[in-house]
Amino acid sequence: MKNLILVRHAKSSWEVPMHDKDRGLTCQGMKDAHLVSTHAKDFIPKTYIIWTSSAKRATNTALIFAQNFAYPIESIVYKDDLYTFDEKKLEEIIKSCSNLFESVIVFGHNGAITNFVNKFGDDYIDNIPTSGFVSLKFDTDDWKKIKKGKIKKIIFPKDLR
Repeated sequence: MKNLILVRHAKSSWEVPMHDKDRGLTCQGMKDAHLVSTHAKDFIPKTYIIWTSSAKRATNTALIFAQNFAYPIESIVYKDDLYTFDEKKLEEIIKSCSNLFESVIVFGHNGAITNFVNKFGDDYIDNIPTSGFVSLKFDTDDWKKIKKGKIKKIIFPKDLR
């Protein structure tokens, strides 16, 4: 079995003109990331790795989740290629994961995340919101062979407020 958790980065700010990759989180984004990660603690596997897009909003979200999961922040893997909005690219990256790892938590961007979940999950989700958490389970021992999986848990901030 392979377990994949996808988390869309928390709400980011558009107020200051800057490169998209450099945008940080809003106060609401930080609150939502803490809220979701606190509730998600009970639904994460015993062992896992964390991968995050190198965009500031994704790395900040990953750091908040790691803190609340008691995951060592120095073990977070920053991947430039996760700065993608394309589900095919996201699929390619996930399928490149070493089979030594049973579970991966990925922090990234929409539309890649929503489209990936709709391709590989067993339930349609119209839109995964910022700070949205979706856990998928795949009946395979090989990341390259993942197909339709089962959505095990969905946590959206609006459901916790």
